[in-house]
Amino acid sequence: MKLKQTPLFIGILAFFAIGCSETEKNYTSQMMQNTEIEPPVPKQVSYEHKMHGDVRPDNYYWMKLSDAQKAAENPDAQTQDVLDYLNAENSYTTKMTAHLDGFKDKLFDEIVGRIKQTDMSVPYFKNGYYYLTRYEEGKEYPIYTRKEKSLEADELMLLDVNELATDYEFYTARGLSVSPDNKLLAYGEDTLSRRIYTIKFKNLETGEMLDDVIENTTGSIVWANDNKTLFYTRKDAALRAFKIYRHTLGTPSSDDVEIYHEEDETFSCYVYKTKSEDYIIIGSFATVSNEFRYLDANNPEGDFSLFQNRERDLEHNISHFGDKWYIVTNKDGARNFKVMTTGLNNTSKENWVDFIPHKDDVFVDGIDMFKNFMVINERKNGLTKIKVMPWENPEEPHYIGFDEESYMAYSSTNPEFDTDIVRVYYTSLTTPGTTYDYDMVNKTLDLKKQQEVIGDFDPKNYTSERVMIKARDGVEVPVSIVYRNGFKKDGSQPLLLYGYGSYGASMDPYFSSVRLSLLDRGFAYAIAHIRGGQEMGRQWYDDGKLLKKKNTFTDFVDAGQYLVDNDYTNSDKLFAMGGSAGGLLMGAVVNMAPDLWKGIIAAVPFVDVVSTMLDESIPLTTGEYDEWGNPNDPKYYEYIKSYSPYDNVEAKDYPSMLVTTGYHDSQVQYWEPAKWVAKLRELKTDNNPLLLHTDMGAGHGGKSGRFERYKETALEYAFLLDLAGKAEVDLID
Repeated sequence: MKLKQTPLFIGILAFFAIGCSETEKNYTSQMMQNTEIEPPVPKQVSYEHKMHGDVRPDNYYWMKLSDAQKAAENPDAQTQDVLDYLNAENSYTTKMTAHLDGFKDKLFDEIVGRIKQTDMSVPYFKNGYYYLTRYEEGKEYPIYTRKEKSLEADELMLLDVNELATDYEFYTARGLSVSPDNKLLAYGEDTLSRRIYTIKFKNLETGEMLDDVIENTTGSIVWANDNKTLFYTRKDAALRAFKIYRHTLGTPSSDDVEIYHEEDETFSCYVYKTKSEDYIIIGSFATVSNEFRYLDANNPEGDFSLFQNRERDLEHNISHFGDKWYIVTNKDGARNFKVMTTGLNNTSKENWVDFIPHKDDVFVDGIDMFKNFMVINERKNGLTKIKVMPWENPEEPHYIGFDEESYMAYSSTNPEFDTDIVRVYYTSLTTPGTTYDYDMVNKTLDLKKQQEVIGDFDPKNYTSERVMIKARDGVEVPVSIVYRNGFKKDGSQPLLLYGYGSYGASMDPYFSSVRLSLLDRGFAYAIAHIRGGQEMGRQWYDDGKLLKKKNTFTDFVDAGQYLVDNDYTNSDKLFAMGGSAGGLLMGAVVNMAPDLWKGIIAAVPFVDVVSTMLDESIPLTTGEYDEWGNPNDPKYYEYIKSYSPYDNVEAKDYPSMLVTTGYHDSQVQYWEPAKWVAKLRELKTDNNPLLLHTDMGAGHGGKSGRFERYKETALEYAFLLDLAGKAEVDLID
């Protein structure tokens, strides 16, 4: 690795990427100096939220638009005001980062340049065909194909998403599903980024599109075994998946039969087919409860049978194999879940029998069925494990072994029953994503593909660590760290700390070629495995939600303080990043410990928690009362209000911040970050940059293209590197 020899930095060629020059120690970013550029000043309209005898002023409530207002061809006055404000913020961000335009382009080219443009997934075999996803150089979208019986056979086109996306700013295709006779393809398309999909059908023998079109769905379907009947899920006005329908090919969707209506607004529903292809399952789920119904896939017009009545705090998922159902459940106080079995027609919980008992130190994450083996995904001590259990000798399981101390591994795409090969995915902070086929009989790993990083990337140039930090209440919290060799733990280096900590979602230590743009400029990158995730088992999740939610935030602050105290960085070079519920984390920690952070990136942040959780018209609200609490209850109202970022903005200094959102975001509506930025700018007492970037053509997941999405990443990284004094340190691998 060597420094590019630019005239400006010819004098620091001896300074290896990880070093810290005097120039950088005294560096003040141009953003910090752009005080002559005036930020937008949105109007304030007096509005008060009143509940439980409490009044919450909200002078930016006017920024909230309905879907009808957003969709109107001619915007009304309020809509125009919102658009003018968002565009003004975008213009301000553009001006404030204008000095980084060339650097942003360079970062984008660098990030995209590491990605193999012409690429192909590892094929998987199902029902007589090998299925592949491939990409072609210069194209943004995937091409889905298959080959009959052999990988040497001719490639048969399923879907070229590049052609479908031609006329759209945003396009995504999902839920590709081939009929059991291999003749028809169903898929869902979204052209707005609201995650509302229209299902379409293609004749794979002729290439023609069928007349059948089904709107307002989740995007996926399930075929019955007759090749003409299918089941799908519709969404309500709040985008909750709430009804299951049956459709017969060749008939209008208006004639579709409603099979199931999930009337409880705290639940959502979905439909899937068992791996055995024998049953169609309707599932209903809430945070702490599940319910399932099943139907013989050969009898699509029959009635679904109830598996087990829903009960609060009874969670379970079901799989079919042979003459039994296998149930992963927390029944009988199995907090970390266990595996139980029951007969095909005796499915109520009193008939369930232990198959894999509960263990206090092992979390059962899921199971997969094969003819001769069961594969169990587990977590122990915060790390993922893959256990292989033979049906003939269930008392003699074994684990798939991996060499690294910290990694992520799980069973991957395995649609076939009659095989002794399980496909697994493996990665670590220093190891690119790797696909193996594991022979469960011979206990051997066959490398099928490792993500190729274009350039001279060598994993040996990087070091990863896993440390346990002690949170303020004495609980030990794992933190994963990666940096380029030569990183000096003398407190002089910049570090980006990432966190999420909600919904029981585990943020495992995975590889990112994108991240190299930071590591190769002297940054360390760390993941705080804070409570609210599920890295350390179910208790870890339970201790980071509802009335224990603040543990998530204090864990993250304590992780940041540990990194400063142990000289990984200092508070003038410590940065933090999180998105969605991780954006809530960012909002909470800047209120709690604003002096700890040099800069913050809050992506699509959920920051107006009280207002959103009181608005049942907003997607996700009613289904998340068991995650955040229901503020209609005074106890939860007061607790949520005590940490809600928007409600706790104060007149004090805040770190530099970049906030991103999407105008069409269906998960965290754009007005939450927009209001938050407006209130921060009104009250904060510092001159640090506060930027809002709204993608006017995208939603929660950003742009749909394979490469276009990295333009926002380039903006984020340029923001961080500029604040860290690294924007001109251009490293070439």
